[in-house]
Amino acid sequence: MNRIPILFLTVVSFFLSLAPFSVAQSPKEVKVLAVGNSFSENATTYLPQLAAASSEPCTLVLGKATIGGCDFSRHFRHAEAAETDPVDPEGKPYKNETRSLKDMLLSDKWDFVTIQQASPKSFHPETFRPDAKRLYDYIKKYAPQAEVVIHQTWAYRGDEPRFGTAFCGSQQEMYRGLCDAYAGIAEELGCRLIRCGDAMELARRSPEWGDVDECLKFDRKKAVYPTLPDQRRSLNGGYSWKLVKDQWKLHYDGTHANVAGDYLLGCVWLEFFFGVSPVDNSFVPEKLDAKDAAILRRVAHEVGTFKFGLAGKKQP
Repeated sequence: MNRIPILFLTVVSFFLSLAPFSVAQSPKEVKVLAVGNSFSENATTYLPQLAAASSEPCTLVLGKATIGGCDFSRHFRHAEAAETDPVDPEGKPYKNETRSLKDMLLSDKWDFVTIQQASPKSFHPETFRPDAKRLYDYIKKYAPQAEVVIHQTWAYRGDEPRFGTAFCGSQQEMYRGLCDAYAGIAEELGCRLIRCGDAMELARRSPEWGDVDECLKFDRKKAVYPTLPDQRRSLNGGYSWKLVKDQWKLHYDGTHANVAGDYLLGCVWLEFFFGVSPVDNSFVPEKLDAKDAAILRRVAHEVGTFKFGLAGKKQP
């Protein structure tokens, strides 16, 4: 019987032992700096966990230059203050940060930098100019390698008390207005959109998820603790009771995302930045039902496949 040389078997065994390592995927690292406000905080709440639980290896480096309610104009004003005087506190206003925007831009080789308008101004295109372009130019000056992308924010919940006033007529009016405004500035600057506003709208329209129509019938003026409307399909904070000086006070937040909204937005960011579908992602927050999470992951993925937004605007 022919015998295979021992040296040959040794070499073959060596390369077979390396096979699993040679085909393994290296983690895809993406560095993102979010320049925004509390809506950026919403969108990134679960992004690290979603990246870690992705079906494909994803490594996220996330920086945040956020101020509650901050718009393009204010971000640029603080940047200018830092340029004039690097030690001026006006140039270092960011949450949990002791650095200026310039410092943060220079602190790493960012792949992406996100910018957004403050939500109360998001449906007024004139408020985007001239400071969106100024902020864009400032970012490119200190992070020329980074792609500047625009974080499309979302319309408030349908029972927002400001709807039907001089602020805005309705949720749909706000949604259509912000779609026009964001699409316009994205085309003007040559930027892509992270379509969070479309994702929130698509979920609200989805038969699987649905909207919070029952909340429209809730009379907040007659509410008695602990009564609340059915908010299981809300993507925003909505109603809650808070104890203030030994008295229960009804609180309402129709603007910011809740756990479900944060999760949906995080899935949108995950697919945008990593190119990885969130549909089979294994991460689910403790306060979110697994079946509901699956619906939101599908919605986020569907938004990423659209060539046109729900308001009919072609997406950059």
